[in-house]
Amino acid sequence: MFTDSHCHLTFPELAAELPAIREAMTQAQVDRALCICTTLEEFSAVQALATRYDNFWATVGVHPDNEGVTEPSLQDLLTRGAMPRVVGIGETGLDYYRLGRRSVADMAWQRDRFRTHIRAARQLAKPLVIHTRSASDDTLAILREEGEDGGVGSAGGVFHCFTETAQVARAALDLGFYISFSGILTFKNAQDLRDVASFVPLDRLLIETDSPYLAPVPYRGKTNNPSYVPFVAACLAELRQCPVEKVAEITSGNFDRLFKGVLLSGLAA
Repeated sequence: MFTDSHCHLTFPELAAELPAIREAMTQAQVDRALCICTTLEEFSAVQALATRYDNFWATVGVHPDNEGVTEPSLQDLLTRGAMPRVVGIGETGLDYYRLGRRSVADMAWQRDRFRTHIRAARQLAKPLVIHTRSASDDTLAILREEGEDGGVGSAGGVFHCFTETAQVARAALDLGFYISFSGILTFKNAQDLRDVASFVPLDRLLIETDSPYLAPVPYRGKTNNPSYVPFVAACLAELRQCPVEKVAEITSGNFDRLFKGVLLSGLAA
């Protein structure tokens, strides 16, 4: 019934607990999950999960926060992105939250990395998984500059774990992107985010855990896992005044549509 559109099951907090997590997913009616890659070094483990389990899929990408790791070339992403059960490019984007003593100008390497991912996604016709934090203006500008306007040839994708303003949400929607909400939506101090979730069109909504982080209420502060994604759905259902089963149906259908059928094609087999 439910789909977790973004989780990190290869991270050490979760990897050792995978059998228990899969059982918890079954009990919670979480039928499938997208396992997100954050470094090229991690990719083999992420893809191995997707090839081992028929309800997991994978992405390939290098997170904008990750330094001191292999820098992905376009060919790196194209080669891995064409492998079985890899359905998206990312997690990619921009993050200026932890600049420290650096300036935005110093983050040119992040912007270059982001462009490489966008170009790979466009060539492969697979969606982007976008991370943006304290960098939304540049994120949107680069997407536009690279031709991601929702038109012919656009890869499209999702702004995951959305925490930005309503203005940013509208801009992302205008570019043809989906918006995914995590357990943050359930936090007491997240009313502004709930207001955003209230107006995002139903056919552009996704839900996720971003586990092992950001466990929803009533598990806030604990290690997150995909079996908790129904709590995000329940919050959305309350906001949209509809049954949680309807949110599950809509968001799972949106997940299928975003990934353009590759889930069922030979590309993901």
